[in-house]
Amino acid sequence: MGGILQVDTIQNNNTSNLITQTNVTTITIGTSGQNISIPSGATLTGPGAGLIWQSVQTTGFTAVKGNAYPCNTTSAGFTVTLPATPSAGDQVQLVDYAGTFDTNALVIDPNGEDIEGGTDDLALTGEREGVILTYIDSTQGWIATSGINEGTDALSPAPYSIDFLVVAGGGGGGYTGGGGGAGGYRTSTQTVTVGTVITVTVGDGGSAGVNGQNGPQGSNSSISGSGLTTITSAGGGGGGTNDSDQSANISGGSGGGGGRTSSVTAPGGAGNTPSTSPSQGNNGGTGSNIVPYGGGGGGGANAVGNNTDGSGNAGSGGAGTASSITGSSIIRAGGGGGGNGNSNPAIASGGVGGGGNGGNDGVSSTAGAVNTGGGGGGGAGASAAGGKGVVILSVPTASYSSTTTGSPTVTTSGANTIMVFNGSGSYTT
Repeated sequence: MGGILQVDTIQNNNTSNLITQTNVTTITIGTSGQNISIPSGATLTGPGAGLIWQSVQTTGFTAVKGNAYPCNTTSAGFTVTLPATPSAGDQVQLVDYAGTFDTNALVIDPNGEDIEGGTDDLALTGEREGVILTYIDSTQGWIATSGINEGTDALSPAPYSIDFLVVAGGGGGGYTGGGGGAGGYRTSTQTVTVGTVITVTVGDGGSAGVNGQNGPQGSNSSISGSGLTTITSAGGGGGGTNDSDQSANISGGSGGGGGRTSSVTAPGGAGNTPSTSPSQGNNGGTGSNIVPYGGGGGGGANAVGNNTDGSGNAGSGGAGTASSITGSSIIRAGGGGGGNGNSNPAIASGGVGGGGNGGNDGVSSTAGAVNTGGGGGGGAGASAAGGKGVVILSVPTASYSSTTTGSPTVTTSGANTIMVFNGSGSYTT
């Protein structure tokens, strides 16, 4: 027959408590040091039933099935790796210990299994967010079966890093003067969240200098977007011309070479203008005031433009900088060579990395290479234009969205997808 047993404590023969009601709302099963076993075939019901709370975690770790973890990302976000070879019904619980998941996300690595039907890492990104993850099967893998403060879905796509290379347009060569400076050259690695629109601006090269004028400065290139630090590379300074104002337009990402004068030596333009750290470029070389009145070489991303030599011959352009962001090492942003005043001196070469060669009375100067940010060559008369800039993004292929404007060239290298923007456009993460 039925009956009711009313007691506060049930003990074993050794007087150890098995079940204790300590107050109206709290029932304790077992005592410290004991294990509670659930018989085969029995099921504990309710979200998180049977999960064992662990100490606060502050760095990356591999979770163990059946455990619950308070995670403190106050100092920095970190990654939780889910258990290997899980079985159906295995559970792990994760909660925001300090209310900082919104500023430092907790990334969840499924450890080779699926999570919500995909293989990408996911993340907890909401303040005071928590989730119970249950392994279902090999098709869906781990699924969020309970969550707090989770919005529409307890799990969000994990933030990821993008590498950027931003090269501005090169300066135009000076009319009978110095070589154009290379466009500013800057790199950056930044973390993005899904849905960020990254605006890409690619600067044009400065046009060739006209009679009696310094070469025009190249145009800036940049990347910007919500949550990003804007990176702007300054257009290269134009090459100086002969016997005129030697200061206008010649400073920039890298400085243009000083012009040819018959009175005083003409200094090159200042590079790294405006100043950035690390430096985005170098100074242009000094132009000569003795026959054959050679112009200074334009500065390059990796080296200053060369001064005219002791015989008045034009200086070559400064070298550019190599990057392997596309998977191959390519040098960009070389300075333009200075122009000479007669046909006898050797041609002043442009800096490696797209710098145009200088000219003399018998040989025309050449333009900076397109989409390298190279400076244009200075001329004995007519000079040459600077090369257009370029912006390159490298993203993990697993996170690549394929949402772009501006028709970038898209390739892959290793685990990354590369977007080369030869003109302005955008990428949505």
